[in-house]
Amino acid sequence: MKVNVNLWCDDSHSLNDPGQYRRLIEKLIYLIVIKPDISFAVGVLSRFMHQPREIHWTATLRILVYIKSSPAKGLMYKKHEHIRIFGYSDSDYAGDKEDRKSTTGYCIFVEKNLVTLMSKKQNVVYRFSTDVEYRSMARTICKMM
Repeated sequence: MKVNVNLWCDDSHSLNDPGQYRRLIEKLIYLIVIKPDISFAVGVLSRFMHQPREIHWTATLRILVYIKSSPAKGLMYKKHEHIRIFGYSDSDYAGDKEDRKSTTGYCIFVEKNLVTLMSKKQNVVYRFSTDVEYRSMARTICKMM
């Protein structure tokens, strides 16, 4: 996705066939299983399935161009002698411009193999960024255990 693009603007026109946009997003959601690098962009664009506009369609086509240009990119799992688990978490504070809710995410690795990946918009608006970070770390640790 382009950086700092405003997908919430109402300047662009509604699509003539919103069903085509919905079907494409549904297929991309299925594709996330083998290409997790598109999960954030697909997650953001899936928020607009009820009333897609031309700007959303253009962003979706950018994802298709990326997929076509990177056919060899994907997940690769290798066997290792030791089993060490690593977890990384991150969150933004009030990053959603529409409702000011935070998005948290984590990824868990067994050695160098990615086994779990999650990104979720929080249910409530937090007052402090430390609350958001703490909840993100706590969720990551629970999944690791």
